[in-house]
Amino acid sequence: MRGSLRTAAAGLLALAATGCGIQSVDVPVDAGPAPSRATCDAPSDTGGQPGTELYLVCGSRVERVTRPFPFSGEETPASSRATIATALLTALQGELSDEERAAGFTTAVPGGLRVIEPMEGDPHDLVRLSQHPKNLPAFALVQVICTFANADALGNESYVLLAGPPDEDGQGQEPGKYPCAESMRNRPESAHTEFTPLTPPRTTGSRP
Repeated sequence: MRGSLRTAAAGLLALAATGCGIQSVDVPVDAGPAPSRATCDAPSDTGGQPGTELYLVCGSRVERVTRPFPFSGEETPASSRATIATALLTALQGELSDEERAAGFTTAVPGGLRVIEPMEGDPHDLVRLSQHPKNLPAFALVQVICTFANADALGNESYVLLAGPPDEDGQGQEPGKYPCAESMRNRPESAHTEFTPLTPPRTTGSRP
């Protein structure tokens, strides 16, 4: 009799546990389909409008997407290049499309980063930023490098010239030639070392 009571009590406890949402650990639980992985496959249709390539973060890499862009890629004066660089930087900092987010894209470019005025003696195709490139997050730096390098008005499809703001003494921090290499897109942390320094601009009265 006592054995029957113990068996019945065990059955009631199991039923109560199930009613409270507690399941035995040895019973398989169907939690639905596994979450899908990022495809990194963004749409490239610009709707017949002129387009440009932006580089966004997807997983552990930096990948290309195509967006409509109103500016021509032909030779432009410095003021127009600054306008284009600013527009591209703003696009990197802005909201992603639903399709880009669904494909797994994000951006690492900080919202406070700006394109600033060139200094006297700067190369005509140099882009100065409000932060020195070496101080940017690695993913953000690769996004900027590759987006600018592949804009006809700013780069030459393989590299871009970048520099930071002037130092306290008014001297420009050393500019560099930054390549948009496949290896860098695969390993963004290498962006801080894979560049070629250029001779810094000199001004009258500067130290040798």
